[in-house]
Amino acid sequence: MNTANIVEIYCIFDEFCKFFEPELKKHLIDTSGKRRRNRKSRVSDAEIMTMLVLFHTSHYRDLKYFYLGYVCQHMRKEFPNTISYNRFVERQAKVALHLLLFLNTCALGKCTGISIIDSTPLVSCHIKRMHMHKTMRGLAAKGKCTMGWFYGFKLHLVINDKAEIIQWMLTPGNVDDRDPLKNKEFTDKLFGKLFADRGYISQSLFETLFVDDIHLVTKIKKNMKNSLMNLYDKIVLRKRVIVETVNEELKNTCNIEHTRHRSIDNFCVNLFAAIIAYNLLPKKPEMNIEIIDKSRIIA
Repeated sequence: MNTANIVEIYCIFDEFCKFFEPELKKHLIDTSGKRRRNRKSRVSDAEIMTMLVLFHTSHYRDLKYFYLGYVCQHMRKEFPNTISYNRFVERQAKVALHLLLFLNTCALGKCTGISIIDSTPLVSCHIKRMHMHKTMRGLAAKGKCTMGWFYGFKLHLVINDKAEIIQWMLTPGNVDDRDPLKNKEFTDKLFGKLFADRGYISQSLFETLFVDDIHLVTKIKKNMKNSLMNLYDKIVLRKRVIVETVNEELKNTCNIEHTRHRSIDNFCVNLFAAIIAYNLLPKKPEMNIEIIDKSRIIA
């Protein structure tokens, strides 16, 4: 990522923090009654957020080596006032709320009437070590996907035809893929046609979504009766696999999944920053839909 993009990302975060921090102080309740120091840190919250997003767009797989080996040595002009890595880890946990609100208010795309939904597993540890894993105990769960059994979470994503993430939800690994669609807050931003795989087939879910102006379109199973489908829907349904490309981009490019988390806060920060980094990517998978003109078809 070049310097111009780094400056642009920092300016976006800086403007957000200037608006968010005064509003946050208005709603804070201090029950201790003690006076607190309000000294400014050497590194601002916007700089911490920028570093986290840059990590998820770099080729580094470890945050420690990225910060100590790249930011502290090769990015002195962009970040002149660096801090120790231990202090950086403490500061990244404090900007978790900043990243979450920025993600839900500024970073998500808009629904265009063509949406695709899918889920992908986020593995917390190997399935054989699930009983010894302590970090995600009580939150993660054992689940099954097309690749087999896993222990961790499910990330439910809804993208538009521009491959922008417009809605997301994190659930334990044993939650059914159809459960997020039963949540009104999850489907509040959606309208038009929603394309999904066979795992989302449900007559009651279809009727519920149809009342809310959402048309769920899926392929049929082998034991189901065939029904007529619009030519446009067939073409888009074939290109539904673009959501798998988005999942691969999140895992391989944005490094949204790894099993080295030492706390829930770091897991959340990694998740939020990775989704923001993906939506800020200049190039995303394109979904080219070619509609056949029925007037040109020769009988």
